[in-house]
Amino acid sequence: MSAEFWLSDRARAVIEPLLPSNQPGARRVDDRRVISGIIHVLRTGCRWVDCPPVYGPSTTIYNRFNRWS
Repeated sequence: MSAEFWLSDRARAVIEPLLPSNQPGARRVDDRRVISGIIHVLRTGCRWVDCPPVYGPSTTIYNRFNRWS
């Protein structure tokens, strides 16, 4: 398995203003974890369901990628 990828503080600062905030519904999972999970899947080529649990639920990661793309 490839090493985990984590978004740097600098990269997060650039992306943060572009992310939606104050959305109605359930409490959001940490965006840094989700984005890191998305990048991990794209870099390694693994299936969404095989994304390591350290990034959060694979369905959340896939749904965010799908919604944001």
